[in-house]
Amino acid sequence: MATLRIPQVVPSPAQDCEKLYKSFQGLGTDEKAVIRILGRRNACQRKKIKEEYQLLYKKSLIDSLVSELSGDFGKAVLLWTYDPPERDARLANEALKSKKKSITQLQVIVEIACASSPHHLVAVRQAYCSLFDSSLEEDIISNVSLPIQKMLVSLVSSYRYDKEVVDSSLANAEAAKLREAIAAKKLDDDELLRILGTRNIFQLKQTFQHYKDNYGTSIDKDILACGKSIVESIMKVVIWCIDSPEKHFAEVVRAAIIGLGTDEDSLTRAIVARAEIDMMKVRGEYFTANKSSLDNAVIGDTSGDYKDFLMTLLGANV
Repeated sequence: MATLRIPQVVPSPAQDCEKLYKSFQGLGTDEKAVIRILGRRNACQRKKIKEEYQLLYKKSLIDSLVSELSGDFGKAVLLWTYDPPERDARLANEALKSKKKSITQLQVIVEIACASSPHHLVAVRQAYCSLFDSSLEEDIISNVSLPIQKMLVSLVSSYRYDKEVVDSSLANAEAAKLREAIAAKKLDDDELLRILGTRNIFQLKQTFQHYKDNYGTSIDKDILACGKSIVESIMKVVIWCIDSPEKHFAEVVRAAIIGLGTDEDSLTRAIVARAEIDMMKVRGEYFTANKSSLDNAVIGDTSGDYKDFLMTLLGANV
């Protein structure tokens, strides 16, 4: 379901490094070469390119990209070139250190905790400690106030079972517990957070289905009916990232594009994060929700090398 398109015949890491190094020489940078190479390699291939670049030229590819590229294009290429756990650790830190702590920033933490595998979450937490000399949990506690702090710490501290094991009777019982907490408007309820933070994704999807079947409305709608604060917004993102990540990221893209100006950081994050995972599904959800093409929306709101790079990750030939 990825949109990333890798060539049938992939050059060796050494060949890719040689072309990248050449693109940085002389007056100006050959941005098209950077796009053609890095924009058509998966995470494993990009990691080998970085390792080979260090061996061949005794310098970091990341450092070369920082010095040669700029603006939204440079940010996008950097995020793409980082190993995924390091990328998400950096995104989490940026969100937590931001002066503004709106849904735009804090949903990044939820995405990492709920829209990726348990193994990836652990790798992000390890990368975070290595990069910032503190744990992700510590920085959430230092930078986010209650009750959001409690919700986020619970989610990032979890390690879910990642196999498809479902207990229907348990799902039914826990749907009732979720209903009780939501009806009382206690979205930071210990039992609610325990269920959402520990059960495997397949179990939770069954629980959400029981909730809808038993109570006649979806759990996300009942959560939003509790109020209009960031607490309800965060919890809705939790539900969507667990139940349908593609729906969430389609909404991130839509929110980044609508209105005056473009939220390039959110747009970049959504495409970079999902291009190797489920961007085809995100594209489909975007069309279903907006009756328009995600690709056309990106083309209409971006330009230059930045547009070309995002469209490359979306599978276009540019």
